Amino acid sequence: MKKFRIALIQSSVTDSKQKNLENAEKLVRQAADSGADIAVLPEMFICPYDNSCFPEFAEPADGPSVERLSELARQTGVYFIAGTVPEIENDGRIFNTSFSFDSSGRLIGRHRKVHLFDIDIKNGVSFRESDTLSAGDSATIIETPWGKIGVAICFDIRFAELFRFMALEGAHTVVVPAAFNMTTGPAHWELTFRMRAVDNQIYTAGCAPARSESAGYVSWANTMISDPWGRVAAKLDTEEAVLIHEIDPGYAFEIREQLPILSGYRKEGYRLQSQP
Repeated sequence: MKKFRIALIQSSVTDSKQKNLENAEKLVRQAADSGADIAVLPEMFICPYDNSCFPEFAEPADGPSVERLSELARQTGVYFIAGTVPEIENDGRIFNTSFSFDSSGRLIGRHRKVHLFDIDIKNGVSFRESDTLSAGDSATIIETPWGKIGVAICFDIRFAELFRFMALEGAHTVVVPAAFNMTTGPAHWELTFRMRAVDNQIYTAGCAPARSESAGYVSWANTMISDPWGRVAAKLDTEEAVLIHEIDPGYAFEIREQLPILSGYRKEGYRLQSQP
């Protein structure tokens, strides 16, 4: 299986949809010019991460912003996991959605965040996505020339079963547009990405917005890639930047042969023993 170069784009986010799209386009073109095969944007790269903004910025799946992202993939010739945007349905429900495109701009995946970020941490952050957003109900794996790649969104990474399912379905890499905050970020960002990588012998790639201390919700940033052995393969700090790293799918399968976690998985054995 061929190696590929992935570009994780840690873009800055403003309160202007137009400016956010223009900045994302500039950075995706920069990534493509640098030889990236796949480009990735962060969670809610198009708007502030705030419940009051999601309805205001929301568009349908065939809206102008998604069409613009599709055209960007076509023009640059990259496979494109276009972060996430607030997607609105005809019935008014809004989803936190990641659209994926192939190098011709064809839609090849749509992941709606399955696990909504409803937390209230003592002396820390409090946020309820469910106040404005609806939850998705399925895993997402896209087919690429480099094999199967899973897509999840931020809080989804807290749920090990979702990542195990994608790994068992053949994904060697899971890309996660995400926006951990200044409470959960220092505590769990790197730890969680490395855990999911080790548990499932996959690459995990977390793509976050750049940090803005003046934002209502402050991103931890620190966009990173963990390899299937659980090592941090590449990482950014807090500023806007593009992280380009080569991924070797064959290495994931090599690790699986050496340490048979997935092949040794026994779902049927994980139940309470009946009492005599």
